[in-house]
Amino acid sequence: MQVTVFHPGTQHSWQTALALQQLGRLDSYRTSIFYQPERWPYRLERILPAPLARRAAAEFRRFSHPGLDPALVQTAGLAEWAERIAARAGLRGLALAIDRIGNRQFVRHLAGSIRSERPFALWGYDGSSLSSFELAQQTGRTCILDRTTIDFREFNRILAELNHEFPNWRSSSDRLIPQKLIDDAEREYELADRICVGSNFAARTVVQNSNVSDISKKLRVINYNYDDSFFDMPTRHDLSTVNQPVKFIFVGQVIARKGIHLLLQAISALAESDATLTVVGDVLVDPRALAPYSDRVRFIQSVPRSRIPQLMSEADVLVLPSYLEGGGIVLAEALASGCAIIQSDRCAEAATADCGFVLKNLTSDELKLTMETYICDRGLLAFHRSNAALAARRFSFDEYAKGVARLISELEQSEPSEL
Repeated sequence: MQVTVFHPGTQHSWQTALALQQLGRLDSYRTSIFYQPERWPYRLERILPAPLARRAAAEFRRFSHPGLDPALVQTAGLAEWAERIAARAGLRGLALAIDRIGNRQFVRHLAGSIRSERPFALWGYDGSSLSSFELAQQTGRTCILDRTTIDFREFNRILAELNHEFPNWRSSSDRLIPQKLIDDAEREYELADRICVGSNFAARTVVQNSNVSDISKKLRVINYNYDDSFFDMPTRHDLSTVNQPVKFIFVGQVIARKGIHLLLQAISALAESDATLTVVGDVLVDPRALAPYSDRVRFIQSVPRSRIPQLMSEADVLVLPSYLEGGGIVLAEALASGCAIIQSDRCAEAATADCGFVLKNLTSDELKLTMETYICDRGLLAFHRSNAALAARRFSFDEYAKGVARLISELEQSEPSEL
């Protein structure tokens, strides 16, 4: 089976495409942004004044994927760049409008290939696959849906509870998903032959909320992989922290659904001589909610992605008390950087008895007690950190590619007449 991977943005679609390419299964990769130095707008880095050229080059190279064969990559339009510019300028309405226009252009670009007689399956992503899957159904093509988030109905339920219980931590991004998008997602479930998710938690939310018959038979969990070009860290030897505070770190958007309020409450109840906390990520809550913790916590915003491995390597423990995650690849990145981890059970199952803790109850008291375990038992902390890199292998690109290979093999064996 040959497969076309398509996504009007990026997410981890390029890694899916690369896995399929290495398996000899990639028909094409359709996306909006792919660094090609000879094409517009990437030529700008050669003609702009030096300071702007450096900034442009750094931005462009975020979408450079040298392992992918350019002959298998097709891009459509510049809408994604326009959307990003509008979003960074704070023009959310304009960004959403551009996104809708770009998605329509993207679908039209792909439609001709779907109507062709050339055999290939489709691998699409939630929120951008409905029209293509409907057309694929008419032509008898196999459809694989990559669901990167939890089910929207569960998202709304959790978010409504958070907004009610912690109103001071509401953010601009805490909007309930409209019914139209919920209905579209349900239709994507229905049209898909297989649905990939990044965690058992995400799979449960789909099963518990969807009305599609036998949806559990479609679901497959494939752990998302960390990018080893960033997080290929050497073995760490600085494991002794007996006479130092334990260095905790949080990486992600500073919003209630990531559990940031629980972590801040927990760290404020610990002695400064026992623990420090660094929070890395965009602050989307009212800054006044963070003010009481400003003397206790180091906040770092808007860092280049290339700096994250360094920040993680300087920490002892990554904490992610999230209320909802489709996967939570930051957990794997932390393991690859030599950190122990404390996580909720609403993420990918990264923590094991050898490298971290899964919170039994998602409360600040439970989180504080778990953090104190590392403070009081530095031998356990050193043990978990020494095992982190080995634990991270479960989230390596090679393991992800094996998951993709199993899925393709399964589809070929179960539905040979359609493939």
